[in-house]
Amino acid sequence: MFSEDFLKNAIIAAPAILFALTVHEFFHAWTAMKFGDNTAKDMGRLTLNPLAHLDLMGTIMMFVSGFRFGWAKPVPVNPFNLRNPRVADFWISAAGPLSNFGLAFIFGTAFRFTAIQNVPEGLYLFLYFSVMINLSLACFNLIPLFPLDGSHILRNILPESYGPALDKFETVSPFILIILIIAGGFWFILGPMITFFFYLFTGVSLGR
Repeated sequence: MFSEDFLKNAIIAAPAILFALTVHEFFHAWTAMKFGDNTAKDMGRLTLNPLAHLDLMGTIMMFVSGFRFGWAKPVPVNPFNLRNPRVADFWISAAGPLSNFGLAFIFGTAFRFTAIQNVPEGLYLFLYFSVMINLSLACFNLIPLFPLDGSHILRNILPESYGPALDKFETVSPFILIILIIAGGFWFILGPMITFFFYLFTGVSLGR
């Protein structure tokens, strides 16, 4: 596992991982503030300092999974401070994945130029990993399993009458999440979506 290539890739990917995780959590905190909740801001989470957001296990999983999924420390949100809590919760939850899709698009656009320019291998790999990592974070967090962002998005899309059923599902969904992590089933679930957006943003197929 810790081959020379893996270590080289890990060193190049590390800043991309830190940036992707930091931006993801920053936009959760920023959106919460815009909807009236300053909890994250008051706790020092409205910052681009990666040390404020990193979760050790989530960062390790990003490396172990081959940069396919990972997570940071959740941003605290007090729903009692929010204006229009359902709408606010939807956009606060969606802000993280959307920020990663945005970064993937930006890095993907830069990556396209590497096809026509003679760039150093390190820069090429950094752009490649930046697109892959941001897409992986976005798609992983959209899975509708609590406590991922997708579970909050789903709850706020569905009618409120589904609340009790979702409450029951959320009691078991963390165990489903753990099983998927242990079984390595995330690439099977996320692979097609990541592959589609990677090609859309870079013009390069992951199968090449």
